[in-house]
Amino acid sequence: MRVVITRPAGDAQTWVDALQNAGHQALALPLIDVGPMHNAQPVLQAWAQWPEFQAVMFVSAQAVRYFFERQPAALQATSATWVNGPRCWATGPGTHKALLQAGVPEACIASPAVDAAQFDSEALWQRVSAQVQAGKPVLIVRGQDVNTEPDAALNGTGRDWLAQQLQAAGACAQFVVAYERRAPEWSHEQTTQAVQAATDGSVWCFSSSQAIQNLGHALPAQSWAKARCIATHPRIAQTAQALGFGEIQMSKPSLPDLLVSLESLA
Repeated sequence: MRVVITRPAGDAQTWVDALQNAGHQALALPLIDVGPMHNAQPVLQAWAQWPEFQAVMFVSAQAVRYFFERQPAALQATSATWVNGPRCWATGPGTHKALLQAGVPEACIASPAVDAAQFDSEALWQRVSAQVQAGKPVLIVRGQDVNTEPDAALNGTGRDWLAQQLQAAGACAQFVVAYERRAPEWSHEQTTQAVQAATDGSVWCFSSSQAIQNLGHALPAQSWAKARCIATHPRIAQTAQALGFGEIQMSKPSLPDLLVSLESLA
């Protein structure tokens, strides 16, 4: 089966290789470009306040990657970073894995159960809500969209559901922006591949609603009525439906689950 991977370029190749090893024809068409913030000061300030947080929540693997790129050497060299520091919260297995790769001990990570129905803030909250201490801040590390409003440039863009739960529990949420997202600039070849994949039976894989929105902006006249996709969350599926995808399949955001979903579309 021909599968289109829309993850950022830095993440796409791993999925392409795995799908090809499983016997599929995989194509990377990144729909989000991700890069570090030019101003590193907010992240450095967050690291300086590290012991003050009861937890640090990462919205994605990219949030982990770009936050830990700024980790001071002094905090890398001591176990006190984790023994006396905050817990790290992850919304799903990809973010959990990124934290492990960044050197965070497994015992310091909280994330949804591996058999959770969804991997999102709601599932994470079920695991961590009982541990929340009133009066002590939680840092939320996330990204921002380029050319965004001033408030979003300071606090990042994304859902504020978890921050609202923390506030209701008496624990304030603070935000730091570790990376920025923008729509990619496709080559003529990539644009041609995308148009072809809209009608040739290819299966698009979406792990972000923004990726679908960027696709709509990149090909505003394209009909998606004959297109098929796999979405890793109901909100993403709703965005695909709004764009006009004719067939939408749900899957958890892991390779084994993706392969099962592909089988159901065969």
